[in-house]
Amino acid sequence: MYNNLYEQAKEQLAAIIKKAYNNAVGDGVLSVGAGEPLIEIPKDLTHGDLSSSFAMQAARALKKNPREIAGAVIERMDMNGGYFTAPEVMGAGFINVKFCDNWYGDVLKAAESADYGRVDLGKGQRVLVEFVSANPTGPMTIGNARGGVLGDTLSSVLSAAGYDVSREFYLNDAGNQIEVMGRSLAARYEQIFDESVEFPDDGYHGDYIKDFARAYYEKTGKREVTEQELIEFVLPQAVERMKLDLERYGIRFDRWFAESELYKSGYVDDTVKMLTERGYTFEKDGALWFKGEELGCDKDFVLRRSNGHYTYIVPDLAYHSDKFIKRGFDICINVMGGDHHGHSLRFKPSIAAMGIDPDRLHFVLVQMVSFLRDGEVIKASKRTGKTLTLGDLLDELSKDAVRFFFNMRQANAHLEFDMSLALREDSENPVYYVQYAHARITSMLKLLEGENAPPPKTNGSLLAHEAERRLIKQIAMYPEEILAAAKYYEPSRINAYLTELANCFHSFYNAVRLRGAETETLAARLALCHAVRNILRSGLTLLGITAPEKM
Repeated sequence: MYNNLYEQAKEQLAAIIKKAYNNAVGDGVLSVGAGEPLIEIPKDLTHGDLSSSFAMQAARALKKNPREIAGAVIERMDMNGGYFTAPEVMGAGFINVKFCDNWYGDVLKAAESADYGRVDLGKGQRVLVEFVSANPTGPMTIGNARGGVLGDTLSSVLSAAGYDVSREFYLNDAGNQIEVMGRSLAARYEQIFDESVEFPDDGYHGDYIKDFARAYYEKTGKREVTEQELIEFVLPQAVERMKLDLERYGIRFDRWFAESELYKSGYVDDTVKMLTERGYTFEKDGALWFKGEELGCDKDFVLRRSNGHYTYIVPDLAYHSDKFIKRGFDICINVMGGDHHGHSLRFKPSIAAMGIDPDRLHFVLVQMVSFLRDGEVIKASKRTGKTLTLGDLLDELSKDAVRFFFNMRQANAHLEFDMSLALREDSENPVYYVQYAHARITSMLKLLEGENAPPPKTNGSLLAHEAERRLIKQIAMYPEEILAAAKYYEPSRINAYLTELANCFHSFYNAVRLRGAETETLAARLALCHAVRNILRSGLTLLGITAPEKM
Protein backbone atom coordinates (compact mmCIF):
# COMPACT_ATOMS: atom_id res chain seq x y z
CA MET A 1 0.00 0.00 0.00
CA TYR A 2 1.11 3.58 -0.50
CA ASN A 3 0.34 7.01 0.97
CA ASN A 4 -0.49 5.30 4.27
CA LEU A 5 1.53 7.09 6.92
CA TYR A 6 -0.03 5.16 9.78
CA GLU A 7 1.11 1.90 8.22
CA GLN A 8 4.57 3.32 7.58
CA ALA A 9 4.78 4.47 11.18
CA LYS A 10 3.65 1.08 12.47
CA GLU A 11 6.28 -0.69 10.36
CA GLN A 12 8.96 1.74 11.50
CA LEU A 13 8.09 1.32 15.19
CA ALA A 14 8.00 -2.47 14.86
CA ALA A 15 11.48 -2.41 13.32
CA ILE A 16 12.82 -0.10 16.07
CA ILE A 17 11.43 -2.32 18.84
CA LYS A 18 12.73 -5.49 17.16
CA LYS A 19 16.20 -4.00 16.80
CA ALA A 20 16.20 -2.79 20.41
CA TYR A 21 15.13 -6.23 21.62
CA ASN A 22 17.90 -7.91 19.62
CA ASN A 23 20.40 -5.48 21.16
CA ALA A 24 19.09 -6.35 24.61
CA VAL A 25 19.60 -10.03 23.81
CA GLY A 26 23.14 -9.26 22.62
CA ASP A 27 23.83 -7.39 25.86
CA GLY A 28 22.68 -10.41 27.87
CA VAL A 29 19.77 -8.51 29.43
CA LEU A 30 17.01 -10.45 27.68
CA SER A 31 16.91 -13.98 26.28
CA VAL A 32 15.79 -15.16 22.85
CA GLY A 33 12.24 -16.34 22.16
CA ALA A 34 10.12 -13.22 21.77
CA GLY A 35 7.84 -12.94 18.75
CA GLU A 36 7.30 -10.08 16.34
CA PRO A 37 6.12 -6.74 17.80
CA LEU A 38 2.42 -5.98 17.40
CA ILE A 39 1.68 -2.28 16.86
CA GLU A 40 -1.74 -0.70 17.39
CA ILE A 41 -3.41 2.68 17.59
CA PRO A 42 -4.49 2.99 21.26
CA LYS A 43 -8.14 3.72 21.99
CA ASP A 44 -7.11 6.43 24.44
CA LEU A 45 -4.78 8.73 22.49
CA THR A 46 -3.68 10.51 25.68
CA HIS A 47 -1.52 7.41 26.23
CA GLY A 48 0.28 7.92 22.92
CA ASP A 49 -0.21 7.79 19.17
CA LEU A 50 1.00 4.21 18.73
CA SER A 51 1.34 1.42 21.25
CA SER A 52 2.97 -2.02 21.35
CA SER A 53 2.11 -4.92 23.65
CA PHE A 54 5.42 -6.57 22.72
CA ALA A 55 6.55 -6.90 26.34
CA MET A 56 3.33 -8.63 27.41
CA GLN A 57 3.52 -10.91 24.37
CA ALA A 58 7.08 -11.90 25.28
CA ALA A 59 6.62 -12.23 29.06
CA ARG A 60 5.82 -15.95 29.13
CA ALA A 61 8.56 -16.95 26.67
CA LEU A 62 11.21 -14.80 28.40
CA LYS A 63 9.94 -15.59 31.94
CA LYS A 64 10.17 -11.93 32.96
CA ASN A 65 7.84 -9.18 34.15
CA PRO A 66 6.48 -7.24 31.11
CA ARG A 67 7.55 -3.86 32.54
CA GLU A 68 11.09 -5.17 32.99
CA ILE A 69 11.14 -6.32 29.36
CA ALA A 70 9.68 -3.00 28.15
CA GLY A 71 12.25 -1.04 30.18
CA ALA A 72 15.15 -3.00 28.67
CA VAL A 73 13.76 -2.42 25.18
CA ILE A 74 13.12 1.33 25.39
CA GLU A 75 16.63 1.95 26.79
CA ARG A 76 17.93 0.68 23.44
CA MET A 77 15.35 2.20 21.06
CA ASP A 78 17.01 4.54 18.56
CA MET A 79 14.43 7.22 17.65
CA ASN A 80 16.76 9.50 15.66
CA GLY A 81 15.43 10.50 12.25
CA GLY A 82 12.22 8.59 12.72
CA TYR A 83 8.59 9.50 13.30
CA PHE A 84 8.56 9.39 17.10
CA THR A 85 9.47 11.22 20.28
CA ALA A 86 10.95 9.38 23.28
CA PRO A 87 9.08 6.17 24.16
CA GLU A 88 7.36 5.50 27.48
CA VAL A 89 6.40 2.39 29.40
CA MET A 90 2.78 2.57 30.48
CA GLY A 91 0.35 0.35 32.35
CA ALA A 92 1.22 -3.34 32.50
CA GLY A 93 4.13 -2.86 30.09
CA PHE A 94 2.89 -1.15 26.95
CA ILE A 95 5.55 0.63 24.89
CA ASN A 96 3.92 3.88 23.80
CA VAL A 97 5.20 6.61 21.49
CA LYS A 98 3.98 9.94 20.16
CA PHE A 99 4.49 11.30 16.68
CA CYS A 100 7.07 14.01 16.06
CA ASP A 101 6.95 16.89 13.55
CA ASN A 102 8.37 14.72 10.74
CA TRP A 103 5.33 12.46 10.73
CA TYR A 104 2.82 15.31 10.67
CA GLY A 105 4.67 16.97 7.80
CA ASP A 106 4.89 13.73 5.80
CA VAL A 107 1.15 13.11 6.24
CA LEU A 108 0.36 16.46 4.65
CA LYS A 109 2.87 15.89 1.85
CA ALA A 110 1.26 12.52 1.09
CA ALA A 111 -2.21 14.11 1.17
CA GLU A 112 -1.20 16.47 -1.65
CA SER A 113 -1.29 13.52 -4.08
CA ALA A 114 -4.40 12.97 -6.20
CA ASP A 115 -4.09 9.27 -5.30
CA TYR A 116 -4.05 9.89 -1.56
CA GLY A 117 -6.09 7.30 0.28
CA ARG A 118 -5.74 4.62 -2.38
CA VAL A 119 -4.31 1.29 -1.25
CA ASP A 120 -3.26 -1.84 -3.11
CA LEU A 121 -5.22 -4.49 -1.24
CA GLY A 122 -6.74 -5.93 -4.43
CA LYS A 123 -3.57 -6.01 -6.55
CA GLY A 124 -5.67 -5.78 -9.71
CA GLN A 125 -7.93 -8.76 -9.04
CA ARG A 126 -11.11 -8.71 -11.13
CA VAL A 127 -14.22 -8.29 -8.99
CA LEU A 128 -17.84 -8.41 -10.11
CA VAL A 129 -20.31 -6.69 -7.80
CA GLU A 130 -23.89 -7.65 -8.55
CA PHE A 131 -26.51 -5.49 -6.85
CA VAL A 132 -30.10 -4.27 -7.08
CA SER A 133 -31.05 -7.05 -9.58
CA ALA A 134 -34.74 -6.27 -9.12
CA ASN A 135 -37.51 -8.04 -11.00
CA PRO A 136 -38.69 -5.80 -13.87
CA THR A 137 -42.26 -6.16 -12.64
CA GLY A 138 -42.73 -2.89 -10.78
CA PRO A 139 -41.12 0.28 -9.40
CA MET A 140 -37.77 0.26 -7.62
CA THR A 141 -38.45 -0.54 -3.96
CA ILE A 142 -36.81 0.81 -0.81
CA GLY A 143 -34.92 -2.49 -0.48
CA ASN A 144 -33.57 -1.94 -4.00
CA ALA A 145 -32.67 1.62 -3.02
CA ARG A 146 -30.61 0.68 0.03
CA GLY A 147 -28.95 -2.26 -1.70
CA GLY A 148 -28.24 0.00 -4.66
CA VAL A 149 -26.24 2.59 -2.76
CA LEU A 150 -24.43 -0.06 -0.69
CA GLY A 151 -23.42 -1.97 -3.82
CA ASP A 152 -22.44 1.16 -5.71
CA THR A 153 -20.38 2.58 -2.85
CA LEU A 154 -18.74 -0.77 -2.14
CA SER A 155 -17.74 -0.92 -5.81
CA SER A 156 -16.12 2.52 -5.55
CA VAL A 157 -14.31 1.56 -2.33
CA LEU A 158 -12.98 -1.65 -3.88
CA SER A 159 -11.69 0.32 -6.87
CA ALA A 160 -9.87 2.67 -4.48
CA ALA A 161 -8.40 -0.40 -2.77
CA GLY A 162 -6.76 -1.68 -5.96
CA TYR A 163 -9.39 -4.03 -7.41
CA ASP A 164 -10.55 -4.04 -11.03
CA VAL A 165 -14.29 -3.69 -10.42
CA SER A 166 -17.33 -4.25 -12.65
CA ARG A 167 -20.90 -3.37 -11.64
CA GLU A 168 -23.66 -5.66 -12.85
CA PHE A 169 -27.46 -5.81 -12.73
CA TYR A 170 -28.92 -9.31 -13.12
CA LEU A 171 -32.24 -8.85 -14.89
CA ASN A 172 -34.81 -11.50 -13.97
CA ASP A 173 -36.59 -11.43 -17.32
CA ALA A 174 -37.47 -15.13 -17.38
CA GLY A 175 -39.16 -17.58 -15.08
CA ASN A 176 -42.14 -17.43 -12.77
CA GLN A 177 -42.20 -13.69 -12.04
CA ILE A 178 -42.44 -12.91 -15.76
CA GLU A 179 -45.22 -15.47 -16.16
CA VAL A 180 -47.11 -13.80 -13.32
CA MET A 181 -46.54 -10.43 -14.96
CA GLY A 182 -47.94 -11.80 -18.23
CA ARG A 183 -51.09 -13.08 -16.52
CA SER A 184 -51.48 -9.73 -14.72
CA LEU A 185 -51.17 -7.77 -17.96
CA ALA A 186 -53.58 -10.07 -19.77
CA ALA A 187 -56.19 -9.68 -17.00
CA ARG A 188 -55.90 -5.90 -17.03
CA TYR A 189 -56.11 -5.91 -20.82
CA GLU A 190 -59.35 -7.95 -20.70
CA GLN A 191 -60.74 -5.60 -18.05
CA ILE A 192 -60.54 -2.78 -20.60
CA PHE A 193 -63.42 -4.54 -22.34
CA ASP A 194 -65.04 -6.31 -19.39
CA GLU A 195 -64.48 -5.00 -15.85
CA SER A 196 -65.86 -8.21 -14.36
CA VAL A 197 -62.85 -10.24 -15.52
CA GLU A 198 -61.14 -11.69 -12.43
CA PHE A 199 -57.62 -10.66 -11.58
CA PRO A 200 -55.21 -13.48 -10.54
CA ASP A 201 -54.70 -13.77 -6.77
CA ASP A 202 -50.91 -13.78 -7.18
CA GLY A 203 -50.91 -10.97 -9.77
CA TYR A 204 -49.11 -7.64 -9.63
CA HIS A 205 -51.67 -5.10 -8.42
CA GLY A 206 -49.87 -1.83 -9.14
CA ASP A 207 -51.52 0.80 -11.31
CA TYR A 208 -48.53 0.63 -13.64
CA ILE A 209 -49.86 -2.76 -14.89
CA LYS A 210 -53.12 -1.06 -15.87
CA ASP A 211 -51.17 1.76 -17.52
CA PHE A 212 -49.10 -0.66 -19.60
CA ALA A 213 -52.17 -2.65 -20.68
CA ARG A 214 -54.00 0.55 -21.69
CA ALA A 215 -50.91 1.80 -23.58
CA TYR A 216 -50.73 -1.39 -25.64
CA TYR A 217 -54.42 -1.16 -26.49
CA GLU A 218 -54.06 2.48 -27.53
CA LYS A 219 -51.09 1.57 -29.70
CA THR A 220 -52.60 -1.49 -31.43
CA GLY A 221 -56.38 -1.32 -30.93
CA LYS A 222 -56.39 -5.12 -30.83
CA ARG A 223 -59.12 -7.04 -29.07
CA GLU A 224 -57.29 -10.34 -28.76
CA VAL A 225 -53.70 -10.43 -27.49
CA THR A 226 -51.40 -13.05 -26.00
CA GLU A 227 -49.48 -12.78 -22.75
CA GLN A 228 -46.25 -13.01 -24.71
CA GLU A 229 -47.22 -10.02 -26.88
CA LEU A 230 -47.88 -7.95 -23.79
CA ILE A 231 -44.63 -9.02 -22.12
CA GLU A 232 -42.59 -8.18 -25.22
CA PHE A 233 -44.22 -4.74 -25.33
CA VAL A 234 -43.91 -3.98 -21.60
CA LEU A 235 -40.57 -5.48 -20.60
CA PRO A 236 -38.29 -3.04 -22.49
CA GLN A 237 -40.28 -0.09 -21.09
CA ALA A 238 -40.16 -1.48 -17.55
CA VAL A 239 -36.40 -1.94 -17.80
CA GLU A 240 -35.99 1.57 -19.20
CA ARG A 241 -37.94 2.97 -16.23
CA MET A 242 -35.61 1.12 -13.86
CA LYS A 243 -32.58 2.51 -15.66
CA LEU A 244 -33.95 6.05 -15.46
CA ASP A 245 -34.65 5.70 -11.72
CA LEU A 246 -31.14 4.40 -11.14
CA GLU A 247 -29.56 7.13 -13.29
CA ARG A 248 -31.43 9.68 -11.19
CA TYR A 249 -29.98 7.94 -8.13
CA GLY A 250 -26.45 8.18 -9.53
CA ILE A 251 -26.03 4.48 -10.30
CA ARG A 252 -24.71 3.20 -13.61
CA PHE A 253 -23.97 -0.43 -14.36
CA ASP A 254 -21.25 -1.76 -16.61
CA ARG A 255 -23.62 -4.48 -17.76
CA TRP A 256 -27.27 -5.45 -17.53
CA PHE A 257 -27.16 -9.25 -17.69
CA ALA A 258 -30.48 -10.79 -18.73
CA GLU A 259 -31.49 -14.17 -17.31
CA SER A 260 -33.06 -14.96 -20.69
CA GLU A 261 -29.55 -14.90 -22.22
CA LEU A 262 -28.67 -17.96 -20.17
CA TYR A 263 -31.61 -19.91 -21.58
CA LYS A 264 -31.09 -18.76 -25.17
CA SER A 265 -27.41 -19.69 -25.11
CA GLY A 266 -28.12 -23.15 -23.70
CA TYR A 267 -26.00 -22.35 -20.65
CA VAL A 268 -28.76 -23.38 -18.21
CA ASP A 269 -29.06 -26.83 -19.80
CA ASP A 270 -25.29 -27.13 -19.97
CA THR A 271 -24.95 -26.37 -16.26
CA VAL A 272 -27.41 -29.10 -15.28
CA LYS A 273 -25.66 -31.50 -17.65
CA MET A 274 -22.29 -30.67 -16.04
CA LEU A 275 -23.67 -31.32 -12.52
CA THR A 276 -25.14 -34.62 -13.68
CA GLU A 277 -21.87 -35.70 -15.31
CA ARG A 278 -20.04 -34.87 -12.09
CA GLY A 279 -22.39 -37.15 -10.17
CA TYR A 280 -24.16 -34.50 -8.11
CA THR A 281 -27.74 -35.20 -9.25
CA PHE A 282 -30.29 -37.99 -8.88
CA GLU A 283 -33.83 -38.61 -10.08
CA LYS A 284 -36.80 -39.05 -7.78
CA ASP A 285 -40.54 -38.95 -8.52
CA GLY A 286 -39.86 -37.71 -12.04
CA ALA A 287 -37.81 -34.73 -10.81
CA LEU A 288 -34.06 -34.09 -10.96
CA TRP A 289 -32.51 -33.44 -7.55
CA PHE A 290 -29.18 -31.98 -6.42
CA LYS A 291 -27.16 -33.91 -3.80
CA GLY A 292 -26.92 -30.91 -1.51
CA GLU A 293 -26.31 -32.79 1.73
CA GLU A 294 -23.13 -34.34 0.31
CA LEU A 295 -21.69 -30.84 -0.14
CA GLY A 296 -22.75 -29.37 3.19
CA CYS A 297 -26.17 -27.92 2.31
CA ASP A 298 -28.99 -28.31 4.81
CA LYS A 299 -30.82 -30.65 2.44
CA ASP A 300 -31.07 -32.02 -1.10
CA PHE A 301 -33.16 -29.85 -3.43
CA VAL A 302 -34.92 -30.01 -6.79
CA LEU A 303 -33.22 -28.67 -9.92
CA ARG A 304 -35.85 -29.70 -12.48
CA ARG A 305 -39.44 -30.36 -11.53
CA SER A 306 -41.41 -33.32 -12.85
CA ASN A 307 -43.11 -30.95 -15.33
CA GLY A 308 -39.72 -30.25 -16.93
CA HIS A 309 -39.36 -26.70 -15.58
CA TYR A 310 -36.22 -25.65 -13.75
CA THR A 311 -36.36 -24.23 -10.23
CA TYR A 312 -35.04 -20.71 -9.57
CA ILE A 313 -31.64 -21.94 -8.35
CA VAL A 314 -30.67 -23.46 -11.73
CA PRO A 315 -30.32 -20.19 -13.69
CA ASP A 316 -28.55 -18.77 -10.64
CA LEU A 317 -26.01 -21.59 -10.81
CA ALA A 318 -25.63 -21.07 -14.56
CA TYR A 319 -25.16 -17.34 -13.98
CA HIS A 320 -22.36 -17.92 -11.50
CA SER A 321 -20.75 -20.43 -13.80
CA ASP A 322 -20.81 -17.65 -16.40
CA LYS A 323 -19.25 -15.20 -13.92
CA PHE A 324 -16.45 -17.41 -12.69
CA ILE A 325 -15.73 -19.89 -15.48
CA LYS A 326 -16.79 -18.16 -18.69
CA ARG A 327 -15.82 -14.58 -17.83
CA GLY A 328 -13.05 -15.36 -15.35
CA PHE A 329 -13.77 -13.04 -12.44
CA ASP A 330 -11.53 -13.66 -9.42
CA ILE A 331 -14.14 -12.59 -6.85
CA CYS A 332 -17.91 -12.17 -7.09
CA ILE A 333 -19.94 -10.22 -4.55
CA ASN A 334 -23.73 -10.46 -4.41
CA VAL A 335 -25.54 -7.65 -2.60
CA MET A 336 -28.92 -9.10 -1.67
CA GLY A 337 -31.81 -8.70 0.75
CA GLY A 338 -31.43 -10.13 4.24
CA ASP A 339 -34.14 -12.69 3.48
CA HIS A 340 -31.61 -14.48 1.23
CA HIS A 341 -29.56 -15.73 4.19
CA GLY A 342 -30.67 -19.34 3.71
CA HIS A 343 -30.01 -19.10 -0.02
CA SER A 344 -26.47 -17.86 0.61
CA LEU A 345 -25.70 -20.81 2.90
CA ARG A 346 -27.02 -23.29 0.33
CA PHE A 347 -25.52 -21.62 -2.70
CA LYS A 348 -21.82 -21.59 -1.82
CA PRO A 349 -21.57 -25.40 -1.49
CA SER A 350 -23.56 -25.69 -4.73
CA ILE A 351 -21.01 -23.79 -6.80
CA ALA A 352 -18.29 -26.03 -5.36
CA ALA A 353 -19.95 -28.84 -7.32
CA MET A 354 -19.09 -26.91 -10.50
CA GLY A 355 -15.42 -26.74 -9.53
CA ILE A 356 -15.57 -23.15 -8.26
CA ASP A 357 -13.87 -22.26 -4.97
CA PRO A 358 -16.79 -21.07 -2.78
CA ASP A 359 -14.45 -18.71 -0.91
CA ARG A 360 -14.39 -16.57 -4.07
CA LEU A 361 -18.11 -15.83 -3.69
CA HIS A 362 -19.27 -13.36 -1.06
CA PHE A 363 -22.74 -12.25 -0.01
CA VAL A 364 -23.55 -8.83 1.45
CA LEU A 365 -27.00 -9.20 2.99
CA VAL A 366 -28.93 -5.96 3.36
CA GLN A 367 -31.40 -5.60 6.22
CA MET A 368 -34.69 -3.75 6.22
CA VAL A 369 -35.28 0.00 6.43
CA SER A 370 -37.91 1.80 8.46
CA PHE A 371 -38.77 5.44 7.78
CA LEU A 372 -39.48 8.07 10.38
CA ARG A 373 -40.96 11.53 10.11
CA ASP A 374 -41.05 13.68 13.25
CA GLY A 375 -40.45 10.52 15.28
CA GLU A 376 -43.36 8.61 13.74
CA VAL A 377 -42.99 5.53 11.54
CA ILE A 378 -44.04 6.12 7.91
CA LYS A 379 -45.93 3.15 6.50
CA ALA A 380 -46.96 4.53 3.14
CA SER A 381 -46.19 7.16 0.56
CA LYS A 382 -48.32 10.29 0.83
CA ARG A 383 -48.17 10.62 -2.95
CA THR A 384 -49.43 7.15 -3.83
CA GLY A 385 -50.91 5.86 -0.59
CA LYS A 386 -48.77 2.76 -1.04
CA THR A 387 -45.36 1.50 -0.06
CA LEU A 388 -42.57 4.04 -0.51
CA THR A 389 -40.51 3.64 -3.67
CA LEU A 390 -37.13 5.02 -4.71
CA GLY A 391 -38.96 7.52 -6.93
CA ASP A 392 -40.99 8.76 -3.94
CA LEU A 393 -37.81 9.34 -1.96
CA LEU A 394 -36.06 11.21 -4.74
CA ASP A 395 -39.15 13.40 -5.22
CA GLU A 396 -38.87 14.54 -1.62
CA LEU A 397 -35.16 14.39 -0.79
CA SER A 398 -31.93 15.14 -2.62
CA LYS A 399 -29.96 12.27 -4.13
CA ASP A 400 -27.08 13.21 -1.83
CA ALA A 401 -29.18 12.89 1.31
CA VAL A 402 -30.72 9.58 0.25
CA ARG A 403 -27.36 8.04 -0.64
CA PHE A 404 -25.66 9.26 2.54
CA PHE A 405 -28.43 8.09 4.86
CA PHE A 406 -28.75 4.65 3.25
CA ASN A 407 -25.00 4.12 3.71
CA MET A 408 -24.81 5.20 7.35
CA ARG A 409 -25.05 1.71 8.81
CA GLN A 410 -23.52 -1.66 8.01
CA ALA A 411 -25.57 -3.67 5.55
CA ASN A 412 -26.42 -6.32 8.15
CA ALA A 413 -27.90 -3.73 10.53
CA HIS A 414 -31.49 -2.53 10.45
CA LEU A 415 -31.62 1.13 9.36
CA GLU A 416 -33.92 3.86 10.63
CA PHE A 417 -34.13 6.57 7.98
CA ASP A 418 -35.17 9.88 9.54
CA MET A 419 -36.85 11.84 6.73
CA SER A 420 -37.15 15.00 8.86
CA LEU A 421 -33.44 14.95 9.65
CA ALA A 422 -32.51 14.35 5.99
CA LEU A 423 -34.39 17.55 5.04
CA ARG A 424 -32.66 19.78 7.58
CA GLU A 425 -30.01 22.26 6.50
CA ASP A 426 -27.96 22.46 9.67
CA SER A 427 -25.20 20.61 11.49
CA GLU A 428 -27.63 18.00 12.83
CA ASN A 429 -27.97 16.58 9.33
CA PRO A 430 -24.78 14.50 8.77
CA VAL A 431 -24.60 14.91 4.99
CA TYR A 432 -25.15 18.67 5.29
CA TYR A 433 -22.47 18.79 8.01
CA VAL A 434 -19.88 17.09 5.79
CA GLN A 435 -20.76 19.05 2.66
CA TYR A 436 -20.72 22.30 4.62
CA ALA A 437 -17.14 21.61 5.73
CA HIS A 438 -16.10 21.34 2.08
CA ALA A 439 -17.98 24.51 1.11
CA ARG A 440 -16.61 26.39 4.11
CA ILE A 441 -13.01 25.55 3.23
CA THR A 442 -13.55 26.48 -0.42
CA SER A 443 -15.08 29.86 0.46
CA MET A 444 -12.38 30.57 3.02
CA LEU A 445 -9.55 29.75 0.62
CA LYS A 446 -11.05 32.01 -2.06
CA LEU A 447 -11.43 34.83 0.46
CA LEU A 448 -7.84 34.55 1.70
CA GLU A 449 -6.54 34.28 -1.85
CA GLY A 450 -8.22 37.59 -2.59
CA GLU A 451 -6.44 39.07 0.43
CA ASN A 452 -3.03 38.05 -0.95
CA ALA A 453 -2.47 35.24 1.53
CA PRO A 454 0.79 33.29 1.09
CA PRO A 455 0.69 30.09 -0.98
CA PRO A 456 0.13 26.89 1.02
CA LYS A 457 3.34 25.35 2.33
CA THR A 458 3.57 22.13 4.34
CA ASN A 459 5.39 22.48 7.65
CA GLY A 460 4.60 19.98 10.40
CA SER A 461 6.58 21.87 13.07
CA LEU A 462 4.32 24.93 12.74
CA LEU A 463 1.13 22.93 13.25
CA ALA A 464 1.56 22.10 16.93
CA HIS A 465 -1.86 23.10 18.29
CA GLU A 466 -3.87 20.19 19.66
CA ALA A 467 -6.69 20.85 17.14
CA GLU A 468 -4.19 20.87 14.25
CA ARG A 469 -2.56 17.63 15.32
CA ARG A 470 -5.93 15.93 15.83
CA LEU A 471 -6.96 17.01 12.32
CA ILE A 472 -3.75 15.72 10.74
CA LYS A 473 -4.16 12.37 12.49
CA GLN A 474 -7.66 12.13 11.04
CA ILE A 475 -6.25 12.90 7.57
CA ALA A 476 -3.75 10.06 8.08
CA MET A 477 -6.61 7.64 8.81
CA TYR A 478 -8.12 7.97 5.33
CA PRO A 479 -6.10 5.14 3.70
CA GLU A 480 -6.72 3.00 6.79
CA GLU A 481 -10.48 3.46 6.46
CA ILE A 482 -10.50 2.68 2.74
CA LEU A 483 -8.48 -0.46 3.47
CA ALA A 484 -10.89 -1.60 6.21
CA ALA A 485 -14.01 -0.68 4.20
CA ALA A 486 -12.77 -2.80 1.28
CA LYS A 487 -11.49 -5.68 3.39
CA TYR A 488 -14.68 -6.09 5.42
CA TYR A 489 -17.17 -4.91 2.75
CA GLU A 490 -18.28 -2.03 5.00
CA PRO A 491 -18.64 1.13 2.89
CA SER A 492 -20.44 2.82 5.82
CA ARG A 493 -16.98 3.37 7.33
CA ILE A 494 -16.46 6.13 4.77
CA ASN A 495 -19.54 8.00 6.05
CA ALA A 496 -18.29 7.75 9.63
CA TYR A 497 -14.78 8.82 8.60
CA LEU A 498 -15.97 11.91 6.70
CA THR A 499 -18.25 12.95 9.55
CA GLU A 500 -15.33 12.80 11.98
CA LEU A 501 -13.03 14.61 9.53
CA ALA A 502 -15.60 17.41 9.22
CA ASN A 503 -15.88 17.51 13.00
CA CYS A 504 -12.10 17.78 13.39
CA PHE A 505 -11.99 20.55 10.80
CA HIS A 506 -14.74 22.60 12.43
CA SER A 507 -12.91 22.25 15.79
CA PHE A 508 -9.66 23.39 14.17
CA TYR A 509 -11.40 26.33 12.49
CA ASN A 510 -12.81 27.50 15.81
CA ALA A 511 -9.56 26.93 17.75
CA VAL A 512 -6.89 28.69 15.64
CA ARG A 513 -6.58 31.87 13.63
CA LEU A 514 -6.14 32.00 9.91
CA ARG A 515 -6.61 35.69 9.27
CA GLY A 516 -3.92 37.56 11.17
CA ALA A 517 -1.67 34.55 11.67
CA GLU A 518 2.06 34.95 11.07
CA THR A 519 2.90 34.39 7.38
CA GLU A 520 4.65 31.00 7.68
CA THR A 521 2.06 29.71 10.11
CA LEU A 522 -0.75 30.83 7.81
CA ALA A 523 0.93 29.07 4.86
CA ALA A 524 1.13 25.84 6.89
CA ARG A 525 -2.51 26.13 7.97
CA LEU A 526 -3.60 26.75 4.40
CA ALA A 527 -1.79 23.56 3.33
CA LEU A 528 -3.72 21.74 6.04
CA CYS A 529 -7.02 23.19 4.78
CA HIS A 530 -6.22 22.17 1.21
CA ALA A 531 -5.55 18.60 2.37
CA VAL A 532 -8.85 18.42 4.26
CA ARG A 533 -10.81 19.76 1.30
CA ASN A 534 -9.20 17.27 -1.10
CA ILE A 535 -10.05 14.33 1.16
CA LEU A 536 -13.62 15.52 1.73
CA ARG A 537 -14.07 15.73 -2.03
CA SER A 538 -12.45 12.31 -2.54
CA GLY A 539 -14.59 10.65 0.13
CA LEU A 540 -17.82 12.24 -1.06
CA THR A 541 -17.00 11.07 -4.59
CA LEU A 542 -16.63 7.51 -3.29
CA LEU A 543 -20.12 7.87 -1.82
CA GLY A 544 -21.52 9.22 -5.10
CA ILE A 545 -22.30 12.55 -3.40
CA THR A 546 -21.51 16.07 -4.60
CA ALA A 547 -18.92 18.28 -2.92
CA PRO A 548 -20.47 21.79 -3.11
CA GLU A 549 -18.27 24.89 -3.20
CA LYS A 550 -20.88 27.04 -1.50
CA MET A 551 -24.00 26.41 0.56
